[in-house]
Amino acid sequence: MKFFKKSEETEQTAKIEELRRMIDAAGMPPDIKRIAGQELETLSRISPSSAEYTIGITYIDYLVSMPWNKKTEDILDISRAEKIMNQEHYGLHKIKERILEHLAVKVLRAARKPQILVVDDEEIARKNLTHILTKENYAVAIASDGEEASKELEASEFDVVITDLKMPGMDGMEILEKIRTRHPDTKVIMITGYATVPSAVEAMQKGAFHYISKPFKLDEVRSTVRNALEKKLQTRSARGSVLCFAGPPGTGKTSVGRAIATALGRKFVRISLGGMKDEAEIRGHRRTYVGAKPGRIIEEIRRVESANPVIMLDELDKIGQDFKGDPSSALLEVLDPEQNHSFVDHYLDIPFDLSSVMFIVTANVAHDIPSPLRDRMEVIEFSGYTQEEKAHIAMQFLIPKQVGEKGLYEHPPVFTDEAVYKIIREYTHEAGIRNLERKIATICRKIARELVQNKRKFESIKITPEMAEHYLGRRKYHFEVIEEEDRVGVTTSLVLTEAGGDIIFVEAVKMKGKKGLILTGSLGDVMRESAQAALSYIRSNAGSLGIPEDFFEHHDIHIHIPSGAIQKDGPSAGLAIVTALISLLTGQPAIRSVAMTGEITLTGRILPVGGIKEKILAAKRAQVKTVIIPAKNRIDLEELQDAAREDINIHPVDNINEAIDLAVLK
Repeated sequence: MKFFKKSEETEQTAKIEELRRMIDAAGMPPDIKRIAGQELETLSRISPSSAEYTIGITYIDYLVSMPWNKKTEDILDISRAEKIMNQEHYGLHKIKERILEHLAVKVLRAARKPQILVVDDEEIARKNLTHILTKENYAVAIASDGEEASKELEASEFDVVITDLKMPGMDGMEILEKIRTRHPDTKVIMITGYATVPSAVEAMQKGAFHYISKPFKLDEVRSTVRNALEKKLQTRSARGSVLCFAGPPGTGKTSVGRAIATALGRKFVRISLGGMKDEAEIRGHRRTYVGAKPGRIIEEIRRVESANPVIMLDELDKIGQDFKGDPSSALLEVLDPEQNHSFVDHYLDIPFDLSSVMFIVTANVAHDIPSPLRDRMEVIEFSGYTQEEKAHIAMQFLIPKQVGEKGLYEHPPVFTDEAVYKIIREYTHEAGIRNLERKIATICRKIARELVQNKRKFESIKITPEMAEHYLGRRKYHFEVIEEEDRVGVTTSLVLTEAGGDIIFVEAVKMKGKKGLILTGSLGDVMRESAQAALSYIRSNAGSLGIPEDFFEHHDIHIHIPSGAIQKDGPSAGLAIVTALISLLTGQPAIRSVAMTGEITLTGRILPVGGIKEKILAAKRAQVKTVIIPAKNRIDLEELQDAAREDINIHPVDNINEAIDLAVLK
């Protein structure tokens, strides 16, 4: 028994020494290294057979393996970044422009010389310090007294201030107090010929970075300034931006995030938040639990071995919450630049600096993100693609990719432009390109089967519209708008969904009854209120609209929006509802090929709505020729490219009467 005990102690000692060497070699910050040392001392007094010993070993291993000071160096080449994004993505001009702006800011910050202010009433001291610091490639400003220093501090931002202690008027201590109040990030170095222990203690207590006595040594000044600048960079590094990519599925949000990481030369991490309900997924578990582990943020940073990766938080609008906590609230600290420099994971229980991480958040609908979170990020809207853009993407990216993946190297099929447009129009109905890629993949798979099954080689197949229909079957989507005739009480409305812009139809009928308003089609509260407002507007303006004043006395009105299995809500359909009712009550058909969007008021005004670009793209997909939008949304038309405006007439209107003149036959 004694032999086994001695062997166990020897093994424990060897393990402790190994961990100590790992801690020394890990390059941890001093405070982290001290905590790891304390854990190691505690571990040396615990029996190896206890559960706490295993937990302690795992914890120290984790501390040692964290990339506390490991960062990839950013490649700040804007031309290279632009080339990478243009190679991997077609279009998306505004998104690319915003990313290049972000890189330009980083370039300017990296090129900025450290700014140093020298304050001393002795000219020779000012000259000596200026000469030393200028040779170190610092930008140096000088002030001969406290008043002049105050003016310099108000005019410019300095990284380091070197000030004499004893000066006429405002002395060094007063300058120090002023800087600590107004510029807390600025490091202050005190230099004086009257160095005493009490004055040094007082200066350090008031927040001075260092205290140097005259006559000073050149090397001491250089090293002190260098240390002060390093400390400044640690406490206020170039903060990682928080960008939110919001848009329909298949528009390139995730791939753009990956392209940003490639352009910057950083590691890329993707974390899916869809359905996440446990707060511990973000903050981690306490070490006291069996099987405890850190949250996903810290875990992924450790895995990629870099403290400044690009982290993509996918599907933030689909995050959940239950009795285990609210992950979206836990993300507040992660995504807030004012807090994330000292993010504390429950497992690590030590602040970890996330400020140099570049966070990219994705969502289908930005409004579904909790507002406190949305306030911490810059939302960049990803709109759908036009048919021309989809065709270009298919030819340049999707077809070559699928031909390669399906093994059709020797005899790649040749897709004609007409065939690609047929697939886009008749077999897909989306803002993005995922289904388009699936249809191309289906054609390539069927060709691959023919090649293998027939066991003979033949020349490349030319995919014509007829061949596309042969492989894909009968068309899946029809142009309901242009293929239907104009009807009384039926209007076309443009709405925004999670999948981008879409078209819905509003139908209204009247029947004998007692002032009943029936609303069907899985309508939400906002859309129901729009219907109530539309009816009230018509009742209050019946005379001017040519409608009998008592039309509602002996009738019920039923408003239905088809596709009843799909939940619908929002104010955008208000204009279509009031137009359908006016068409019904006047007996004049509504023009089916006129699509509209807008919120209405009881006084007949049309208020602006969101998603104008997506809605107009949806109208183009359905081959609608005329679109009515609120006049205050006219500014949104500036975002539309020329291709999106072709073959479509857009009419901004201020009130319901203007819309009726365009949408109802007289």
